[in-house]
Amino acid sequence: MTDVADVNALSFEKALAELEAIVAKLEGGSVPLEESITLYARGEALKARCDALLKDAEARVEKITLGTDGRPAGTQPLDGE
Repeated sequence: MTDVADVNALSFEKALAELEAIVAKLEGGSVPLEESITLYARGEALKARCDALLKDAEARVEKITLGTDGRPAGTQPLDGE
């Protein structure tokens, strides 16, 4: 069974690297069925972790605003455009 606490402690880079390794194993086709199911479940948890970390990062990104003189004047939240 997938240890969600373990997945939730991973950085984006580590979660993505592990997810890529799982995909490569599953695409190779040499993994027994039971292990494939376990790997798939772990992959789903890793994907959810990566998605959550990306959404958090997007929420923190700010857009630099420029004053009338063309110089940076402050920031505002990214509007998703």
